[in-house]
Amino acid sequence: MRVDFHVHSKTSDGTYSPAALARMTRSFAAAALTDHDTCRGAAEFLAEPTDGPCRRVAGVEFSIDPGDGFDTFHLLGLGVDPANQALLDFQARIVRARDERNDRIVANFLRLGIDLGDDVRKATDSTILARPHFAKWLVRHKYAPTMKEAFEKYLLPDSPAETNCYATRWHPPQEEAFAIIHGAGGLCVMAHPKFWRRAWKTAGSDFPVAERGLAPLKEKGLDGLEAVYQANCPAENEMFTAIADRLGLLKTAGSDFHGSNKPTVTLGMDVSEDFIAPLLERLF
Repeated sequence: MRVDFHVHSKTSDGTYSPAALARMTRSFAAAALTDHDTCRGAAEFLAEPTDGPCRRVAGVEFSIDPGDGFDTFHLLGLGVDPANQALLDFQARIVRARDERNDRIVANFLRLGIDLGDDVRKATDSTILARPHFAKWLVRHKYAPTMKEAFEKYLLPDSPAETNCYATRWHPPQEEAFAIIHGAGGLCVMAHPKFWRRAWKTAGSDFPVAERGLAPLKEKGLDGLEAVYQANCPAENEMFTAIADRLGLLKTAGSDFHGSNKPTVTLGMDVSEDFIAPLLERLF
């Protein structure tokens, strides 16, 4: 069974329109649009007529407080009502904080003699300006040969000190984010748990630490775990699936598709019906 519960459109930092993604996933069993900090593409995604069996889900992705001892917590809200006012207000707060961070990044580049000006925003039709847009600008203007190298040189917390233009931004508290998503009728799912600690990207996931950290999050309101993720190794898919089962968390599968902004990531994930059935029952 082919599904994908982690997909980004041009509304945030992907390169395909929501309607195009709806057409591209028409043969899937289910798919979710999960743009960063916005549901503005949901109506287009849900309304696109297709001739396939795909059941479509309105979603969103937030970067929230990772908790003590962790670095990055991306939270997927699946099955939300895009018109929920509390959700819209929450998104607006996050976007304001993102814009303030972007201003600091632009100022950091100016200190290096690199003037992005308004050009970086004009170069995207996205409603959300994010670091991939800066990376793309840097490649286009020959400051880096690839987006990956642009990130590594300028846009990561651990980029070299002499070129580091990274800036932090506000991350909402976990309980508040869970409550907002639940209030909008959605499910709270931790995306790519392998990235919860930065060191796990290269050293591999510490599964006992992850399980100990996830248990109290379930008590706070976490509903599920993106146990199968395209960038996982087979052992990570297996172990995060086992952790989700032991903790009674729903299991999802996602690619984190961004189109040409992540050219090695392909759309769609193959899972068994037994794996995904509990999630589908909750969503539909």
